Amino acid sequence: MPDLLLELRSEEIPARMQRKAAGDLKKLVTDGLVEAGLTYEAAREYFTPRRLTLDIRGLNARSRDVHEERKGPSTKAPEQAIAGFLRGAGLSDISQAHIHTDPKKGDFYVAHISKPGRAAEEIIAELIPAVVKTFPWPKSMRWGPASGPKGRHYAGGVGQGGEAMRWVRPLQSIICTFGPETEEPVIVDFEVNGIRSGNVTQGHRFHAPGTITVRRFDDYVSKLEAAKVVLDADRRKEIILSDARNLAFANGLELVEDEGLLDEVAGLVEWPVVLLGEFEEEFLEIPPEVIRLTIRANQKCFVTRISGESEKLSNRFVVISNIEAKDGGAEIAHGNGKVVRARLSDALYFWKTDQADLPDRAAFAASAEKFGLDMTKPLDQRMARLDHLNVTFHARIGTQGERVSRIAKLAEELAPMVRADSTLARRAAVLAKADLQTEAVGEFPELQGVMGRKYALLQGEHVGVAAAIEQHYKPQGPSDTVPFDPVSVAVALADKLDTLTAFWDIDEKPTGSKDPYALRRAALGVIRIIVENNFALSLSKFATDSDLLAFFHDRLKVYLREQGVRHDLIDAVISPDADDLMAIVNRVKALAEFLETDEGKNLVVGTKRAANILAAEEKKGTQVASSVASSLFVDETEKNLLSALNQAESQAAQAIQNEDFSAAMRALSALREPVDSFFEKVMVNDPDEAVRANRLALLLRIRNATDQVADFSKIAG
Repeated sequence: MPDLLLELRSEEIPARMQRKAAGDLKKLVTDGLVEAGLTYEAAREYFTPRRLTLDIRGLNARSRDVHEERKGPSTKAPEQAIAGFLRGAGLSDISQAHIHTDPKKGDFYVAHISKPGRAAEEIIAELIPAVVKTFPWPKSMRWGPASGPKGRHYAGGVGQGGEAMRWVRPLQSIICTFGPETEEPVIVDFEVNGIRSGNVTQGHRFHAPGTITVRRFDDYVSKLEAAKVVLDADRRKEIILSDARNLAFANGLELVEDEGLLDEVAGLVEWPVVLLGEFEEEFLEIPPEVIRLTIRANQKCFVTRISGESEKLSNRFVVISNIEAKDGGAEIAHGNGKVVRARLSDALYFWKTDQADLPDRAAFAASAEKFGLDMTKPLDQRMARLDHLNVTFHARIGTQGERVSRIAKLAEELAPMVRADSTLARRAAVLAKADLQTEAVGEFPELQGVMGRKYALLQGEHVGVAAAIEQHYKPQGPSDTVPFDPVSVAVALADKLDTLTAFWDIDEKPTGSKDPYALRRAALGVIRIIVENNFALSLSKFATDSDLLAFFHDRLKVYLREQGVRHDLIDAVISPDADDLMAIVNRVKALAEFLETDEGKNLVVGTKRAANILAAEEKKGTQVASSVASSLFVDETEKNLLSALNQAESQAAQAIQNEDFSAAMRALSALREPVDSFFEKVMVNDPDEAVRANRLALLLRIRNATDQVADFSKIAG
């Protein structure tokens, strides 16, 4: 079967757009082919900084013939309905339709539609220009003769020549070949904005700028490689990573790996060449995180460390070039070194400035007094300035200073509950946002918390306080770790609970897929901190809004489902007023284990039967006795069930008070045999009204006993 090769070559595509664009191209083209009646065996997309490529294997040479019957209106329908039917069926006159008869509905029109198949080349020639012209780039420019005077490129607007072509960067050539492996492929002929499809491309713009004629994908890849272009982005990543590791090792160093940066640099080069640059050792007094971010952000380079070191960096960095220079890359490495040195000079200035006194610190005296700050300490001065400047957190919630006041109070209140020192928790909360006023965080916002910890240690803060300043933002995603140090836990919980309650107070809640303030992440963070630290904590003390408590329940359900917990068990355990998340998790775990036993499975059947009978009678208004009267017992099984209930209720209640939910389940399991015997020997709906009401009261006791642990009626099966 034939294969299709498509390449769209342009000026440089931003690295952040390449992977998605290649995926979009694959989806748009393959969806279009299938919609047109073609099928294919496999498709794979590729991308480099200057081209998007699609390799489609086993494509039909022709679409299938289509024969269908389209039912129309009654032969007595008004002309307007018949005209609509003709348009939809592609008929010019009603005489072209057939009349069918239905015994009940009478005669109606039917269109017998036949569409002959089309050659794949014809379909492709229509599809590709349409895909190119409507391609969903997040940002694109207008280009070509119609884009402006003398064909200049414009980011927006249309030039004097009419509608201009939109593409991320100006298109330069299009390859589109089609055919089986055993034959010479054909060029699928079409034109897009003056660019005619063909079988010619170009290699590396410096090393091999001449034209390359290709036939199909395999020789396209090999000819590009010979022209210094590695088509596969994943292979470029492998080359970069392997060569960078080897170069570092050869110089007694280790590469500090960075998957995000690796992805980015693989999108910046077509022919990766790895070089080693250098900067002065005096810059190593800057924190490693700052050095790494400076070099990463400005030069897209990797940092290295001396072999065997876990944190300390070396003064050598890895450059990824797109050129094999005649001097072995010496000038390229030297040029990158000059820029790195300039940027590190700025970083060193930030680092030293942040440790110095603020010249206007006297103006912050009122703020210092409010928070109990020590104005001889640089980080305290930054916190005082943050409050003094009234930096806004949110227009309707207030300033950062006001927020810090709330977090500090809340952290102090939470501290005993999470086994933290209240004084340390308050101190950590007061300083947690201070680094927002540092030069380093101003330059690199992603270092907030990290720099706060470093500056806190430099001014002699307790290690627990310093750790909490960094860790109170955690966890920042499902793969991030949670804090375990008690002081960090107190401040992290306070920060997230304040965020949630503040936005709930102004009715700014997540809706659908929209969550601009990451409130779902904050709630999940609270849940993970509590559960992974195994803390018993009453959320209703802090989340007084019942809707916010329900939001926590929803997030907890998501969290537990991702842990593989059955949704019906979660629903059985969570009640609207359940505010101890750890207790909910322990109940679910105990319930899941209980249901793996025969006692558990059988008890659920019996209790669900009891609950269903009781619910049906309650719905009908049948009288249920307020208490069980043993004097009305007719059968011995009623007496046995009451005795078992008295014992199970007492034991289960004591076990729940001790938060031993497994013991509570074991206590309830004793009900299995008396419940089964009761239903075997006794008819609940006895003709005697008093006996019936008494037996329904027994069922109510069963339901109440099991409800201490879970609502068994919600358990599936």
